Amino acid sequence: MQVYLPIAEVSLNGPLLLSIGLIVGLLSGMFGVGGGFLITPLLFFIGIPPAVAVATSANQIVASSFSAILAHLRRGTVDFPMGFALMCGGLAGSTVGVYVFNLLRQLGQVDLLVNLFYVVFLGLIGGLMFIESLNAIRRARVQGPRPRTRRTRRDWVHAMPLRVRFRTSKLYISVFPPLIVGFVVGVLSAIMGVGGGFVIVPAMIYILGMPTKVVVGTSLFQILFVSAYTTMMHAYSSHTVDTVLAVLLIVGGVIGAQIGSRIGLLLKAEQVRILLAMLVLAVCLKLGFDMVLEPDEVFSIAGARGL
Repeated sequence: MQVYLPIAEVSLNGPLLLSIGLIVGLLSGMFGVGGGFLITPLLFFIGIPPAVAVATSANQIVASSFSAILAHLRRGTVDFPMGFALMCGGLAGSTVGVYVFNLLRQLGQVDLLVNLFYVVFLGLIGGLMFIESLNAIRRARVQGPRPRTRRTRRDWVHAMPLRVRFRTSKLYISVFPPLIVGFVVGVLSAIMGVGGGFVIVPAMIYILGMPTKVVVGTSLFQILFVSAYTTMMHAYSSHTVDTVLAVLLIVGGVIGAQIGSRIGLLLKAEQVRILLAMLVLAVCLKLGFDMVLEPDEVFSIAGARGL
């Protein structure tokens, strides 16, 4: 069943788009990510123009995040003060990111730059997560599970002023690190069409020192509001949001998120992190190969002067 997408100006298979939304929603519920790092490249692969894919995918991220966060609210695994701090930084970063995105679009470089951003960030973060997760699994097998120890060292996170107590996360740190992390994620959200979960989840664990069980729900809280703001900014400033495409992705995403949140409960923290890392690296490799391989159809304008 072919569906015409008016803004993207292409016709695509409707069940295929629903399936993409379902898969990404499943991952959103499992890993606490918006799924944009996966859905945007998938839209590239099936022929959606990058500018439309980036702007429209934020809609599906909102729906998947909202559906998944309901399950985490019932379990009490959302740190609201931390989520608000991350959200404030994210809204500011998203505003800057939308401005940069529109500037690149006017220069005609948005397609290349978006792909480069994906390859660099996904490769770097996926590699670091994969190595750390492997080490954590090896330690657990050799020594057995150990209770999480509280951070006692004073690093830059603790040295900054305006410290706040985040009771759900059992942290007493400066409010500035969450604001900085949120800002970076907001910029990436606008430029890459992602919720930023592949950045914010590792940052919350390794930089802020949050417990893994609280990270998933809190990251979804931030992703929900920042993605909603980003998609409104894109719709207003660049008119690249395809409503038909968004609806199909949302329907699949909402269903998948509920299933994913239940599957996530069955996995250990180390397993969740290494699966997410492998997924990030797989998408990175696919995008990298597509950028260096010669396209199926090569166009040339070398003979245009003689016409």
